[in-house]
Order: sequence, then structure tokens, then C-alpha cells
Amino acid sequence: MVYRIADLFCGAGGMTLGFVDKRFGGGFRPVVALDNDGAAIRTHAENFGGDSVHANIEEWFKTARVPEVDVVVGGPPCQGFSLLNKARTGDERRALWEPYLEIVKASSAKIFVMENVAELYRSPELDEIRARAREMGFETVATILNTANYGVPQTRKRTIVIGWDTAILPDGVELPLVTHVDPNARDGSNLPVWRTVRDVISDLPGEAVGTEIGDAFPLDLHFGRMPTAKSLQRYKAVPPGGNRFDLQRNAPEITPDCWLNKKSGGTDLFGRLWWDRPSVTIRTEFFKPEKGRYLHPSEHRPITHREAARLMGFPDDFSFTGSKVEVARQIGNAVPPPFAGAISSVVKAALDRMKSAERGKSNKAA
Repeated sequence: MVYRIADLFCGAGGMTLGFVDKRFGGGFRPVVALDNDGAAIRTHAENFGGDSVHANIEEWFKTARVPEVDVVVGGPPCQGFSLLNKARTGDERRALWEPYLEIVKASSAKIFVMENVAELYRSPELDEIRARAREMGFETVATILNTANYGVPQTRKRTIVIGWDTAILPDGVELPLVTHVDPNARDGSNLPVWRTVRDVISDLPGEAVGTEIGDAFPLDLHFGRMPTAKSLQRYKAVPPGGNRFDLQRNAPEITPDCWLNKKSGGTDLFGRLWWDRPSVTIRTEFFKPEKGRYLHPSEHRPITHREAARLMGFPDDFSFTGSKVEVARQIGNAVPPPFAGAISSVVKAALDRMKSAERGKSNKAA
């Protein structure tokens, strides 16, 4: 049985890919995808069937006919919710999970899957989301999951909320069981250990094509910025596993003054990834090592777009469209497809149980 899916705030389509591609999950057919990022929507349209719509969700909901689907997925930005704006001051806009849930209702979806930052889990906003879902007849389960536990070579912690229509699915939806375990805390498990940076990028050439701003980039995405002589010196001053503090110690003369004067703080800035660990969370500016631990484990350069895509779990045959910055944003904002695939498996299992129960009732009636 193939089920219908709508992906709201879809980005490039990492969640869609996890649900529709048999390499990750499968059993779903995309009907509609929506995002206000034009480049991301073009990428989605390039890779999937169904309608890929470039629009603001509230405007679209006012004017469009919402198609009927079995599942709605997506990561609505919770307006005003962030570590920097806990009181939601200065932001009177309606949280975008509200039209998301309205579309769930209008589409007659039986299940929804909401993905967001880990901090949402302990926020009042989550209580509001679950209360609204309950008013709609949906029970929910929410937790923080680490993508490394699901075959993604990246320690990325996200809040996942799964909701189901209790009138149709009284047994609910279970959270996905882990498929991989932390090698430092195996506790006798027979599961494979976390996938590492080495597992997914070590076969790529150490040297990457350097491009200037405005240059066309290689279709294989294995490219990076053209470093200045000073940047190259800085990269070389950071040893395996090192970070900006090593740069301060080894080359203070080329260390930015703002770092020289800051003796404490984050240890990931200007850091190198480790070969034999998962990567840190890949964000939208992974090509800038000053933003995090994004230096290659052994080469004197930041990771390339291809390396970042692999660390997110995208296969090489997934086609990204847009500028260098737009593609980087799509990669960093995505839901890792293997993680989405793990979620899709429990969603499909619940829908399969529903179909089996319906067939049983029909047979008894006959």
C-alpha cells in the first residue's frame, strides 16, 4: 500500500526523500510540498513528483484547495521561539504551527510528523501545539531524538512530535527504535555503532575544486572557497581534532583579535571534524569554519558542499539547484533522509495496521 504525503516547510525535501525513497523508508507518494524558499522548491520539484509550491503557508491555505493526504510532515518555524527570544517579545506574529495544524485537519490526514529544534521540547510552545492537536482529536507523542542513532553520520538532536487521529488509529504510533548506538555506551547491544565522518567522505578526493564568488560550481558539489594565503595558514595551524584555541596557541600573529581577547567559549569554532566520530550538527554556513567545527579532518580547508550533503545523509544522485549559498542553506536546513526514513517506517506500520483492521471488518461483514 502506498500512502499520500504532504510536506510543509519542505526545504529541499530531506523529509520527503526519507518517506518516498526505498533506500530509507518508502511506501509514500508525494502529493504536495510547500516552502517560501524558491531555490529549495526548485530542488524539490527536480527530485519529486506531486506539486512543489513556492508560497507563504498562510496565503496558500487561504486560496488553495488542500488535497487529501494520509500524512502531513514538516518543520514549521515556531515564530518567537528561540534561545534568544524566550519571552517572544517583539514578535506578535502567529506561530506557523497553527496553519500547519489547520492543513492537517483540512487534508483529512490521519498522522502528522512535526520536526523542530531540540529546545522546542521544553518550551511552552510545545504544550500549545499538543493542546491544539488534542482539540482536533489527535493524540501526540514528543521527544528529542539524535540522528546519529538512526544511521546519520551526524550528532543532530531534534524534537519530533508525532500525532495521530485517535478515532482512526486508536493504537497510536510508536517512536522509531534506534538502529545505531554510541560506541562509548554500547551496553552489550548488537546494533552497529554510529556512522562516522570516515564512513561517508573518506572516498572523496582530498583536494577540492576552489571557486570564486559568482563562479559556476561543479555538479558533483565537491568544491570550496578559494582561501587567501592567511586563511590557509590558519587552517594549517589547527591540528587533528583541534579548534580556535590551537590557532591562538600556534599562530597568535594571524589569529583574529576577537579570539585572542576571548580566552573561553565554544570549542567548535574553527575546529576540525574527527575522522572516527559523527560530525557535529551541519548548519547552513558549514563552508565558513569560523562558524563551527567545519574544517576537514586532515585537509587544510573547510568541508565541501558534497561532504556536507553526505554528512546529512543525502545520496549523491540527489540533485540540488540554486546558488552556492542557496544550496548550502538547503543542506543545512534539511531533515537528514535516513532519520526521516526511520520515522516513516513507524508511520507506515501504523497505517498498515489501520488498513489490516479495515480489511478484517470488511471480511466479517461479508
